[in-house]
Amino acid sequence: MNSNIELVKSTLKYTYGLVPIIAGLDKFTNLLTDWSQYVPAGLLDIIPMEASVFMIIIGIIEITAGILVLLKPKIGALVVMGWLSAIAIVLVLSGNYVDVAIRDLVMAIGAFSLAKLHGMSSV
Repeated sequence: MNSNIELVKSTLKYTYGLVPIIAGLDKFTNLLTDWSQYVPAGLLDIIPMEASVFMIIIGIIEITAGILVLLKPKIGALVVMGWLSAIAIVLVLSGNYVDVAIRDLVMAIGAFSLAKLHGMSSV
């Protein structure tokens, strides 16, 4: 049983560590998608920068969160959970990309699970 728990912890750790790093790096290249399309128009009205610059800042945050998961999984997973939840809330409030918001909430639950697994004493 312990080996299964360790396998799940490791799988989640690398998933929630590497995916934010990859997505964050892609904010600089837009190879996967044009990330600026996800910035709600209302937010663009209040931030003092172009959407592409804003997304680069987001990319730096995501890269940092991914590294934190790899180095300190319990804390990093909670940061990623909060980050994904915040993205989902912004998307739902904007009325756009609700499908992405739902996916991000499901991913946030996985990140929460990782944090809880790392909070367990030896099983």
